[in-house]
Amino acid sequence: MFTGLIEEIGEVVSVEPVDDSLRLVIAGPTVTSDAAHGASIAVSGVCLTVIERGAAPDGRPTFTADVMAQTIAMSTIGDATPGTRVNLERAVRVDTRLGGHIVQGHVDGTAELLSATPHEAWRVLRFSLDRQLAPLLVDKGSVTLSGVSLTVSAISPESEAEQWFEVSLIPETLVATTLGDLAPGDRVNVETDILARHVARMLRLGVAGPGAAAAVEADAAALSDASAHPHTEGHRA
Repeated sequence: MFTGLIEEIGEVVSVEPVDDSLRLVIAGPTVTSDAAHGASIAVSGVCLTVIERGAAPDGRPTFTADVMAQTIAMSTIGDATPGTRVNLERAVRVDTRLGGHIVQGHVDGTAELLSATPHEAWRVLRFSLDRQLAPLLVDKGSVTLSGVSLTVSAISPESEAEQWFEVSLIPETLVATTLGDLAPGDRVNVETDILARHVARMLRLGVAGPGAAAAVEADAAALSDASAHPHTEGHRA
């Protein structure tokens, strides 16, 4: 489990195809400092398992991880090439403050950046939104983009044919994560709030009656707001 607070920006050192999967070597001195074999590291929002540690030709500490075919199909990680910058976060410790929100590292899909609007002290990014994921996002709720815990600052009306959502990023988030490098047309990995996914599943299965369903939705909204940052910027510290 992760929190969506990025610890460092790493770099892909090598990409090796292995049958229908990929083996990545990624440089990241902070996250590899205590990474044992089998440790979990979120790479731009995708939870990967460390299979070995090493060093890049320039001496930077690295870790190696395998990426299976399903992950390649569901995320942007299959687009990685040597030199690609990635957001890195180690699995959360039980004694750590949960500064972002609960992030699993299980990507739901990708979203395309439609526009980036600069303001005096922040930047608003608008992304496309798959209609299947639309019910899982809510205004002022939490979403994870390329591993970064963020607050949804605006979302399209349900009536619009092309769904979208926005996040507002402070300068620190733009500098300390790869989100500041994005240009319209770029894709990001999207992970919706785990609470929203569970509630949606319960409602589809009819586990709760009409009255209970309304109560569950109200509780979900309250918890989502509680996990969200009081402002509309990223949670990245």
